[in-house]
Amino acid sequence: MSSLTSARGSLATVLITASLDAAGMGLVMPILPALLHEAGATADAVPLNVGVLIALYAVMQFIFAPVLGTLSDRFGRRRVLLVSLAGATVDYLVLATASALSVFYIARAVAGITGATNAVTATVIADITPPHQRAKRFGLLSACYGGGMIAGPAMGGLFGAISPHLPFLLAALLSASNLALTFILLRETRPDSPARSASLAQHRGRPGLSAVPGITFLLVAFGLVQFIGQAPGATWVLFTEHRLDWSPVEVGISLSVFGIVQVLVQALLTGRIVEWIGEAKTVIIGCVTDALGLVGLAIVTDAFSMAPILAALGIGGIGLPALQTLLSQRVDEQHQGRLQGVLASINSVTSIFGPVAFTTIFALTYINADGFLWLCAAALYVPCVILIMRGTAASPKFGSWASGDSM
Repeated sequence: MSSLTSARGSLATVLITASLDAAGMGLVMPILPALLHEAGATADAVPLNVGVLIALYAVMQFIFAPVLGTLSDRFGRRRVLLVSLAGATVDYLVLATASALSVFYIARAVAGITGATNAVTATVIADITPPHQRAKRFGLLSACYGGGMIAGPAMGGLFGAISPHLPFLLAALLSASNLALTFILLRETRPDSPARSASLAQHRGRPGLSAVPGITFLLVAFGLVQFIGQAPGATWVLFTEHRLDWSPVEVGISLSVFGIVQVLVQALLTGRIVEWIGEAKTVIIGCVTDALGLVGLAIVTDAFSMAPILAALGIGGIGLPALQTLLSQRVDEQHQGRLQGVLASINSVTSIFGPVAFTTIFALTYINADGFLWLCAAALYVPCVILIMRGTAASPKFGSWASGDSM
């Protein structure tokens, strides 16, 4: 197999894996209450169990994403991904047949571990992609996650109407197919050489990621962007029902439109914009555009006005893949897995605390100022932009954000 064919096969494999991972995460949402009822949970206990199970998944991803990333640096991307996919397949089968509440907790914890493969898929992208093309492919990766998050709940709701266990059987089949595809197409992408052992020995004695110039600023900025991104997902239904009196159908349509716009922007525009103005400026534009969309939500009064706001929020999605590219460019090949694991872990922890923070703000202010939460979210982009500027300026290799991002 030629190196070009191998790279294409590896890219296709990790994009499919990303889509299925995201779909698996959202798959359980529409059917979880029915499953809990079957498992014997009382009506009063269902909401609490739903919250704990969702949090458990995120906590396990937070813990194990850096672990999988580091293991992929040491043992190879292919091995870690194959083991994770095999575990996911078994886990889906267990969920498809489980009837005890304790089993759901164990299976959901395992799902969080096996679902932490986003660290490994991002590392494969970094391995097989030249630095100047990474923004485009990280955009594709983000688009696949977004597409999976749209498809997962839809699949869960559609097949869950027949049986709450059926979506897991379908997910197990898709995961097994992905396992076979990965086994056939994915070649090991970890940088290797005859001096690999000596290189690893040298790296064990080196300081961690925090020693890379400017990377702490960029990691904090990455966390802020991910945290801000939790605001729409956590409060969109509450806000639109209160401010615009939307029905569940209208809310669902608006969420689907937003998801599709963001997927298309990340897949088609991110790479082109980065080629034009560079990674750092793309991140800044993404932050500013998303902030404008959030401010627009604070003052929106009708459905017609929502169209440009959804467009702004969707275009704001270019910032995250570009920021991920900036970070990957600053870390050597032997630490890419560790970096991507840290990024995945940051994503998980923001998905735990972000919804709690923004729903709390909304609960405290919605009577007299229901748009206040969007202004709070938009304001967080101010320190975010400052951190990005500081982080890019701190690296002599890449220069300041104002001078472009020449490679």
